[in-house]
Amino acid sequence: MTFLSILCALLIEQLKPLRADNPIYAEIKSLAMRMETWFNAGHPRHGRMGWFLMMAMLMLPTALVYWVLIHYKLPLVAFAWNILIVYLTLGFRHYSHYFTSIQLALSAGDEAAARSLLAEWTKQDTVGMEANEIARIAVEKSLITTHRNVFGVFFWFLMPLGPACAVMYRVAEYLARAWNEPEHMRNEAFGEFAARAFYWIDWIPARLTAVAFAVVGNFEDAIYAWRNFADRWQDEAIGIILSAGGGAMGVRLGTPQENAAKVLPADAATVDSSDSEGESLPGDEPSVRALQSTVGLVWRALLLWMLLLLLLSGAVWLG
Repeated sequence: MTFLSILCALLIEQLKPLRADNPIYAEIKSLAMRMETWFNAGHPRHGRMGWFLMMAMLMLPTALVYWVLIHYKLPLVAFAWNILIVYLTLGFRHYSHYFTSIQLALSAGDEAAARSLLAEWTKQDTVGMEANEIARIAVEKSLITTHRNVFGVFFWFLMPLGPACAVMYRVAEYLARAWNEPEHMRNEAFGEFAARAFYWIDWIPARLTAVAFAVVGNFEDAIYAWRNFADRWQDEAIGIILSAGGGAMGVRLGTPQENAAKVLPADAATVDSSDSEGESLPGDEPSVRALQSTVGLVWRALLLWMLLLLLLSGAVWLG
């Protein structure tokens, strides 16, 4: 049922992508804002209370519906419920239009349009960015978004609570951003627990995604970049995914010390051999071709995940 649920949800999303600004997401965002307003009194424990209450409000109904359907032997309805939850938690096509439009704009030499699209997608200043920098940031954003909207959901949907765990992952990822990244929340203690909770929730999925990129890409370069450069990013999970993804494609994705803000020059000075801090990241400077490579890498990784899910489902069914 797990494999078929994910397959059906992916097919439905290809035919009818769920908009990122759909009413369900809007209600969850509104609830998160209300939680922050109600509980934020300047102490980390208040953020912990708000996080657990938010999770309970969303996970318990999801798990209860699934349990009732299984308990009363309604497998087809339970199957439909699984498909619905996976469809709502997956985001394979949420932002693909940005990536595709940026790729087309750069291919046509329209850097101004590409900068405008990238600014709308990433919410950052893109004034003066050249084509290579636009391509690099688009690749980075695409790899991270795909992991958090697809592969992370896959992993948690395989857990015993199934749909409830998928909901937990996506909500935890959103709260880690919503309660920490906005300007007025960056120095608040309220979001500390949300960030720490998502770090552990995403610990295994991030590494599985990196392994998938390595398997379907250049394995040796991916593992080399992961081992030697991942820990230089401010965010460990992002470092693992981008270093492995860049190594798999043979693309240099950015300078970890600046949170992947600028490409490290190939002739960067080296430092003590016990610390690779000054070594150049492996790979070529990103270009429009890197966008095409990213599409291929993501699709191959998706097929690998689906093949593993099929084998796992077959083993469970035969067992």
